[in-house]
Amino acid sequence: MTQISSTVLALLEILSYAFIFAIGAGLLWLIAIYIRDKTQTASTLRRNYPVIARFRYLFEHLGEFFRQYFFALDREEMPFNRAERSWVYRAAKNVDSTVAFGSTRDLRPAGTVYFANAPFPDLEHGATPPAAITIGPYARQPYTTASIFNISGMSFGAISVPAVRALSHGAKQAGIWLNTGEGGLSPYHLEGGADIVFQIGTGKFGVRKPEGGFDEDKLRAVAAHEAVRMFELKLSQGAKPGKGGILPGAKVTEEIAAIRGLPPGQDAISPNRHPEAGTVGELLDMIAYVREVTGKPVGFKAVLGAHGFLDGLCQEILARGEASAPDFITIDSADGGTGAAPMSLIDNMGMPLRESLPLAVDVLTRYGLRQRIKVCASGKLINPSEVAWAFCAGADFVVSARGFMFALGCIQALQCNRNTCPTGITTHDPKLQFGLDPKSKANRVAAYAKNMVKEATIIAHSCGVTEPRLLRRYHARIVLDNGRSVSMAELFPEQAQQHAAQ
Repeated sequence: MTQISSTVLALLEILSYAFIFAIGAGLLWLIAIYIRDKTQTASTLRRNYPVIARFRYLFEHLGEFFRQYFFALDREEMPFNRAERSWVYRAAKNVDSTVAFGSTRDLRPAGTVYFANAPFPDLEHGATPPAAITIGPYARQPYTTASIFNISGMSFGAISVPAVRALSHGAKQAGIWLNTGEGGLSPYHLEGGADIVFQIGTGKFGVRKPEGGFDEDKLRAVAAHEAVRMFELKLSQGAKPGKGGILPGAKVTEEIAAIRGLPPGQDAISPNRHPEAGTVGELLDMIAYVREVTGKPVGFKAVLGAHGFLDGLCQEILARGEASAPDFITIDSADGGTGAAPMSLIDNMGMPLRESLPLAVDVLTRYGLRQRIKVCASGKLINPSEVAWAFCAGADFVVSARGFMFALGCIQALQCNRNTCPTGITTHDPKLQFGLDPKSKANRVAAYAKNMVKEATIIAHSCGVTEPRLLRRYHARIVLDNGRSVSMAELFPEQAQQHAAQ
């Protein structure tokens, strides 16, 4: 009996040592993983939340196998679903973008767009690079670019220093332009050497007098940078048409305040419109003023809503001569994004891009101004299908903000307005910014832009044309309420020119 007891005690002692050893080995493993996560630069979440963030990827992977037992949310989440985000992540990481078994996209709902493949696509020549387009023929320094997919406005202040640096370097690698957003021009925008579109919001941050209005010397100083290629007047934004920009005071650091020309720590709230522009004539006057002072192309960004705005604008242009026209118009969608806006505006105001983009192109065509005024499309265009649709509708360029945020590592945590973004993109908390490595994220920005062009070109090639700008409305079909589809050219017939441009 004593011998048995001794044996049991010995086994218990061995087990206790084994248990202690296992705990020690586990702790050493966790320490090693912690150090590895904290020092790597590929994943912002693992860098900001060592070890713990790995469970996110585990659950995401397991979800693929357990989806049949719960809810298949691949295509149901808003504002962007998991399938849409996953494509951006894969494109940004430059990994395999193919999928297995079949599409999870439901082609039955009304409004669904798909493309009409050509029976005999070009076998010999394949895809060709997009042709270059010149913007601003009446400016002293026109801008010529072949880029078709560019970075939309995200203000320094709304997004962080490392995010701006990554976008700047990534844009240069991809050969695309970077829009500053309405927060002014920072050294970080210029750091990468990319082409810059300087956005002038209603608060005129970066080019304003202390009491408001344009400071002509500051405007000339911005234009003196060779990298600044165009100026964009922001009339309205998709998520908040009729409301100016909002940057909470917690985000207005001393550096941001100095660049914007504001006191630090105070909310940066823009007027709901430019005080100088209350009519289409005054808008054209302001465009002419900025173009004359800077010598560079000038356009505007707007959400379409009020009936007759574009018609009135075109009529005024024809009365003055086409040299008075804006060099480009950026059409933003009612479901565009923002860091902070009232829900009443986000949910209810403005016209969606699916309707406003073809409408804008048609109005410009009727007045003979389509070639004079270039058209940029903006608003939830983060995947190749949406980009290809925009070119079918008649766009010259597509710009995206949230797509490039996903490329930077955004996980749609919806913390943009709280300075608590876990991926360091929309926060000025140094601890959270730590995880966003500008060098590695710049590579992802560039890869996303390049893969977008590649796959939009694949769609174009399948439709029988060699590059996305050659897509036409008859290449897209739209599902109706009765379940049948019609050509986009039937829903939005191509317009004939009815007025002669002067």
